[in-house]
Amino acid sequence: MAKMNPYLNFDGTAEEAFNFYKSVFGGEFLAVHKMADMPGSDQIPENEKNRIMHISLPVNEHTTLMGSDIMPSAGHKLNVGNNVYVSLHPESREEADHLFNGLSAGGVVEMAMADMFWGAYFGSFKDKYGVLWMINFEHRQQ
Repeated sequence: MAKMNPYLNFDGTAEEAFNFYKSVFGGEFLAVHKMADMPGSDQIPENEKNRIMHISLPVNEHTTLMGSDIMPSAGHKLNVGNNVYVSLHPESREEADHLFNGLSAGGVVEMAMADMFWGAYFGSFKDKYGVLWMINFEHRQQ
């Protein structure tokens, strides 16, 4: 069965927001990656390099709050409604494909399922009801 986590998008305030959430929930960040850490980051404008590419904070043993900043230079715009994703974490590549193909049917694919530089098999889409989803299978689970 897939694990499910909330994923929040921000416009340059992800780090500030997550430091606030950490002050409330406690704990330590599992990951903090900046846009400058990405391959090809030399193509990212200087004013976006310090934005958060991915951050995660465990809330309890079952839930991790995750998030990132948008990249205006890539045409991203933050609007209420596109700042929250449901992030699914399946237990196999096959389950990832099943969830992606099933839930994205009739919707709009943002990123097709593919192996990513952070070591996951990942894809994202908006379903036919307007709900935003991410599928993220971590290869290291195998």
